[in-house]
Amino acid sequence: MKQNILIVEDHELTRFGLKTAFEGVDFVESIYEAESAEVAIDIFNKNHIDIVIMDLGLPNMNGIEATRAIRSTNKDAKIIILTSHNEEKEVLNSLKAGANAYCSKEINLQRLIQVVQSVADGAAWFDPSIAHIVLKATTNSPELDVENNAKDYDLTARETQILKLMTEGYSNMEIAQILVISINTTKAHVANILQKLEVDDRLQAALKALKYKIV
Repeated sequence: MKQNILIVEDHELTRFGLKTAFEGVDFVESIYEAESAEVAIDIFNKNHIDIVIMDLGLPNMNGIEATRAIRSTNKDAKIIILTSHNEEKEVLNSLKAGANAYCSKEINLQRLIQVVQSVADGAAWFDPSIAHIVLKATTNSPELDVENNAKDYDLTARETQILKLMTEGYSNMEIAQILVISINTTKAHVANILQKLEVDDRLQAALKALKYKIV
């Protein structure tokens, strides 16, 4: 399925470079641009947008606030943070706001295209440079307690295998290819995993799996 992409970036040259990189990519339908959070929210509300590539350092309303605003109107929105900010506070606040992926602006453009496609397929992705922040937050959280840590989520061997691949950022299609199963079977397993872990989406499932060492 082709995706409509919204690029939210206040630097015109960077925005142009990103737009150029995605032009002609086979899974991309239309590319929208916004130089501010306010314009981005307006475009998102008026058009069918599948993927938002969001900068954090925007004028007035920042990217975290914009992410939160977009997610409040559409909980299924897929938002990729693309920024030069890798401070712990920004990373964690972005994830809390509902970001599906967090990428450094130093990422290779071809890799970014792969990340966008993976997120479109339902994966979550963290830049290796901030992975330690996510792991620290999930393992050192004061919410971590013996009861939850020892809880049996009754996952099958196959579900545990799939959950591990989810924590590594693989999409449903990639998991199906790795395990040599159909995409529909993969989706059914993922739905069962979310239900058993009592979470709403793949990102929450991945974080919970890491936090409680389920995989």
